[in-house]
Amino acid sequence: MRDAILHGDASAQRRAIAKAITLLESTRAQHRAQGDALLTALLPYTGKSLRLGFSGVPGVGKSTLIEALGLYLIDQGRRVAVLTIDPSSSVSGGSILGDKTRMEKLSMHEQAFIRPSPSSGTLGGVAEKTREAMLVCEAAGYDIVIVETVGVGQSEVAVAGMTDMLVLMQLPNAGDDLQAIKKGVLELADLVLINKADIDADAATRAQAQISSGLQLTEIHGHASAHPQPQAAAGAQRAAHWQPRVITSSALHGQGIDTLWAAVREFQTLQMANGAFHTRRQSQALAWMWQRIDAGLKQSFKNHPAVRQQLPQLSAAVQSGQIAASTAARHLLAAAAVGEAPTD
Repeated sequence: MRDAILHGDASAQRRAIAKAITLLESTRAQHRAQGDALLTALLPYTGKSLRLGFSGVPGVGKSTLIEALGLYLIDQGRRVAVLTIDPSSSVSGGSILGDKTRMEKLSMHEQAFIRPSPSSGTLGGVAEKTREAMLVCEAAGYDIVIVETVGVGQSEVAVAGMTDMLVLMQLPNAGDDLQAIKKGVLELADLVLINKADIDADAATRAQAQISSGLQLTEIHGHASAHPQPQAAAGAQRAAHWQPRVITSSALHGQGIDTLWAAVREFQTLQMANGAFHTRRQSQALAWMWQRIDAGLKQSFKNHPAVRQQLPQLSAAVQSGQIAASTAARHLLAAAAVGEAPTD
């Protein structure tokens, strides 16, 4: 599988990538060990791609925009991988995974790879193994790896912790002026894109102005006021660092795609020059390690024999109101020798 990912022809490589991601997404212990070995073998070939994250409310046009951008980049001789996350049903656990249908032209191109994955209840707008899938695509030689999130809310910002640049997509007439200065995902966005500007050009212009003002306010109070300095020095510092901006587009008509890509290239060049690019990736790698440790500890805890023995009884007691949830949790932690023994 490794050789097919690294050196296979277009069709064989895409099959190998799909199989590798399926292996990494498996919950079986044997498959996890095989997935770890594969990642270790591929790791020396990773890290050369640009990782882009796209987030925004459902219906903002993420898939349409990504397809237009992907086709634009392929025309420039680049290879594009797209990892899309589909919301999973909390009832059945299933999901539609319809992004290949929405990106029909891009999915058929041999220089593109699209992989939809179910979120499977994972918070943050991304799937649990999205980071591993990104590494596989990078090893296969894709120049641009795009991650499309489920949607966006103030808690769905995990994509910012795994990509080099986060593009937040907004709609014209999406809210009043307060929406432009709300803190949350807006503070993490490196670029804000007002899509569907063709529907109402005046509304798109107003939204661009409002959000630009909000970004400037965040920049002033979040950085300048915390570190007061002479005006000339502050200006030089701002020139050396990326200032988030707001642009407009109409993905359906292919308008603004060149402006978007020019902003992405400018961001990458500036971040590489001031060292922020590599610093960001190093921090993300460490955060990824601790997230996997947390997930592994939780899984080990649930599989602990003492926990599995006491869990049904304590769960029933919590549901019937006989014991507080916090007390039950302390009993289970003590049983697994994770925390201190409970004191009643």
